[in-house]
Formats: sequence, structure tokens, C-alpha cells
Amino acid sequence: MTTIMVLKTEQKIYTGIGLDFETGGLDCRECACTQISLQAVRFDTWQVMERYEAYVAPYYRQEAGLPKRKVLRTRHEQAREESVPMKYEQTALDYSGITMDVLRSQGADIRKIAAEVIAFAGRNTLSKGNRCKPVLIGQNTAFDIGFLQQMMNYAGLLSEFEKTFAGTKDYYGNFQPHYIDTLHLGRLAFAADTEITSYKLELIAPRLGVELDDAHDAAADVTATLDILGVYTSRLRNSGGGASAMIQKKEKTRKYFKI
Repeated sequence: MTTIMVLKTEQKIYTGIGLDFETGGLDCRECACTQISLQAVRFDTWQVMERYEAYVAPYYRQEAGLPKRKVLRTRHEQAREESVPMKYEQTALDYSGITMDVLRSQGADIRKIAAEVIAFAGRNTLSKGNRCKPVLIGQNTAFDIGFLQQMMNYAGLLSEFEKTFAGTKDYYGNFQPHYIDTLHLGRLAFAADTEITSYKLELIAPRLGVELDDAHDAAADVTATLDILGVYTSRLRNSGGGASAMIQKKEKTRKYFKI
């Protein structure tokens, strides 16, 4: 009698990290990070496993990651260039309700925060393998990724960033993290709804029954973003037969026959 052993494949656990930055402006090359919020979520159970948030203390501009030109400068000129503060545009500060006094009194060093972001992602990677590294989740995620890349550059942690998050290198050899963007999902979900003219978080959230307590606070925005993605995910998993109406019907253009 022959006994056949069936090896059971270990079930992989995939995770995502909700991300939101408040910033001193729109340009990640010149404007500062002012607040960051993270929430780690399991994709199978949609359980939020851990939360993190911090204000970022004011800091100076660096040339980290940017192409350098060889220009002769005096020591005085070099010192002056190294002491150029990041931009904190008043309109951006008013938008988020964050003041410079809050950043000075409650903010942490950007290098410390960057290291804590790496550690946060590592703790919330629950299975081995590149496919199981956490992906980023956000609303207009490309904006936040620009500031996350700035933060990792300034902290000298780009290598650790690449090792910790899911992603690939682009044509130029730069690491690009993988992400899910609820802005694009909103366009997919509501493109046929003529009453929807914008896909901003504060407009889409109530349409899906999601509460947004304090728009433009990083922590509140992450919570709402994950709740919105949770609604989309639930509907995908429980769509039943109705989804077949969206599948393209292909006409046979060739006749296949046996020789």
C-alpha cells in the first residue's frame, strides 16, 4: 500500500500600511513634512494591527538624492546653503491647522521618525517573501510617497526603505514602492454617477457611509482611507453574480478546426 503525503502550502498573510502626510506645501523637493500617520492592516481580516503618528520638527534642506553640480564655494557660502530651512507655506499650514509652534514643541527629528517608519513596517510584515512586504495605501498616494522618499533620503535610509516595503526599481534605478490609491478606486466606482464631480476624501467618504471626523488631520485621513478601501473590498468579495455584467463579451473572429 502506497501512502501519498500532501504538503500543505502555508497561507500567506498580506498587509498594507495606510499613509498620510500633512506638509508645508505641495513640492516634495522644497517643502517640509509636518505630520505623518500610519496604520497597518491585514488584508485577510481587515484588522488594524498598529497605529503610528508624529509631528515633524522643523528641519533644513538637504541635497540628498538630488544631482550635485561641482561649484566652488567659500566656507561661508557653504554654511549659508546648509542652513536653508524647508518651506512652510502659510496656506498649507492653515489647511492642516498645524502651527510652527506645534512643530517646534511637539515635533520629533525627521531621522528618528524615518527609522520608526521602517521599524513599524518590519513589525507588520507577517509572512516571508517579497510578495508579502507591505504595500502603501492612501488617497492620492503618489503625493505622500514623494514626501516619504524625501524623509528616507534625508535620514539616509533609502536602502532600508527598499528592503522593507513592496516595490520595484524604475527605468532609472530608483525604488518605487507599490501602492493602492483610493482616489483611482473612487473614479472607478463612481465614474457613472453624474452627481459625483470630485473624488476628494471628504466627498467620497459620506457616499460610502464612512465618517471623516477631522479632514486634513493625518490620522483622521488614514482612518477614513482604510474604511473606504474596506467598503470597496467588502463589495468585491461579496459581489455575487452581478459582476458578470462588467465583463467584456468577445466575438469569435477565427474559426478553429482540426487537421
